[in-house]
Amino acid sequence: MTEYASDLLRTLSDRGYIHQVTDATALDALAAKQIVPGYIGFDPTAPSLHVGSLVQIMLLRRLQQAGHKPIVLMGGGTGKIGDPSFKDEARKLMTDEVIAFNIASIKTVFAKFLTFGDGPTDAVMVDNADWLDKLEYIPFLRDIGKHFSINRMLSFDSVKLRLDREQSLSFLEFNYMILQGYDFLELSRRAGCRLQMGGSDQWGNIVNGIELSRRVDGTEVYGVTTPLITTADGGKMGKTMSGAVWLNEDALPAFDYWQFWRNTDDRDVGRFLRLFTDLPLDEIARLETLQGAEINEAKKILATEATAMCRGRDAALAAEETARKTFEEGASGDALPTLSVSGEITVVDALVGLGFAASKGEARRLIKGGGARIDGEKVSDEAATVTVGAAEVRVSSGKKHHGLLRAE
Repeated sequence: MTEYASDLLRTLSDRGYIHQVTDATALDALAAKQIVPGYIGFDPTAPSLHVGSLVQIMLLRRLQQAGHKPIVLMGGGTGKIGDPSFKDEARKLMTDEVIAFNIASIKTVFAKFLTFGDGPTDAVMVDNADWLDKLEYIPFLRDIGKHFSINRMLSFDSVKLRLDREQSLSFLEFNYMILQGYDFLELSRRAGCRLQMGGSDQWGNIVNGIELSRRVDGTEVYGVTTPLITTADGGKMGKTMSGAVWLNEDALPAFDYWQFWRNTDDRDVGRFLRLFTDLPLDEIARLETLQGAEINEAKKILATEATAMCRGRDAALAAEETARKTFEEGASGDALPTLSVSGEITVVDALVGLGFAASKGEARRLIKGGGARIDGEKVSDEAATVTVGAAEVRVSSGKKHHGLLRAE
């Protein structure tokens, strides 16, 4: 492992964030002697980011913890196009109103991870629509487009894979990497930004921005990418059978968020503790050596620490207590998802209403497969109903998802 002089690269290396660095020696020297403003871009494709974006948010947190300045770039401009990187087809185009709504919703999460303000290391949030929306086509082509080689752009994996599969890549999407490179140039000029970070799939886009800044302004800027975060079984981080693991509370209850981390594969516990919590490295080293049933304690710590960061310590502890009551005592807890019912409800509607199934058809398949229980008893009749009176009714989907039916 490379020995770094700066707290920034040493922390990123020790905790497993580094996949590639454009000029590690120069960036390390810069970070050791001055505050380095660094940015990551997030396109507002939904009202909430999900766990798949969390390693990038944590990168910005590590940047700030090491004494540098995080810049959160919202893609209000690039979001009108959509990043084609490693996508099989074009994203659906969003209206300005949808983009504005999504940005406002996403903003709330970043305040949980970063300290915003006017200080030298305080985080700031900017929107690339502020400059991209004002570009004039001909001057942009003349001043910026001349620095991009079509031959080179076609060689990037994000483009090459689409073309190799003979999948359509529109001229609109092809422009995305030029606009992202231009973002780096603009942030360098506007905010003294010297570092762009992102996932390994963004390497080509980051290199474009670095070369553009050097050619147009003679400014030396740098890039860091993270490895693709997959689970031990090869799955994509944040993808579950029940859908995406959303960061916003209104998109996913705190209990379900806690439960996602609690269900981490034994082999991933140490890695995820380093990436997604602030626990000291020596404590993590101790926890990842636990074996057998003891590893479950490490998983609970991971779940509580990760949830506390995203949803607050009170919500994390409530989720932990709910899990304890639900799984260890067979009782219920206040943090379980609930559905108010007036009198009677079908089990199918209950499963959909609690978010355990996306449709009635999916709920029926869950029942048919033996995955639905009412107060611990397996439901086999797809037409079964439940009467909710004074006592709340516990609904379970498989072994890991539980909710309550309460009388209105």
